[in-house]
Amino acid sequence: MPQYRREFSLRNPVTAFFLILLFSLICLAAKQFVMPVPHPAKTYPAHDDHADEHVAAALDPYDLPEKANIFSVHYADEGFLPIFLVITNDGEQPISLNGMKAQLVTFDRTKLSPATTDDIYRRLAHPTASASRSPLPFPRKKVKGAVSSEAIAEMRDAQFGARAVEPHSTQAGFLFFDVSGMSTPLAGAQFYLTGVRDASGNDLLYFEIPLEKYLSAPPPAKNQ
Repeated sequence: MPQYRREFSLRNPVTAFFLILLFSLICLAAKQFVMPVPHPAKTYPAHDDHADEHVAAALDPYDLPEKANIFSVHYADEGFLPIFLVITNDGEQPISLNGMKAQLVTFDRTKLSPATTDDIYRRLAHPTASASRSPLPFPRKKVKGAVSSEAIAEMRDAQFGARAVEPHSTQAGFLFFDVSGMSTPLAGAQFYLTGVRDASGNDLLYFEIPLEKYLSAPPPAKNQ
């Protein structure tokens, strides 16, 4: 029995190695980004339903800490607002998103296009670009160029990347908008989506979604 205890002691280098390896794997798994499961677009408060074209688009901003904690990166601290875009095709033909363009227009008519992966990477790698926008009374200390591989993978995997929506299906992903310096970017804002085409290449009517639909919606009921 004493010999058995020595073999599994933390002082045993083999045991210590496997414990460290197990801890590293657990930490890595905990940081892995998981895309939220999208619901049909018409079920979100902020949506625009084109019944005649059998297509609906919806927005779900991740503006609250309890929602944004699905990310390993604190995008709000970097001046970015993640918005979950959901597109549902209830028709019998696929729709194309190759020419899709999204734009967020704020209350003061500032027009914002979604940030690219390079835009986000540069902000994370060069914190001096956003240090002056920090709400803290002192600059945040970060190491220039220190962007983890997990953060890079998250940026890539989270962004909306669908090129089409098949019949009776839904596609979703995140758009990141640079709202640095804006205290209430969603209040009075409008979202426009253009360039969505049917199977024949014809443009669908543009989608217009007032963000007030999201802000004024009652909070979802908590599971009992």
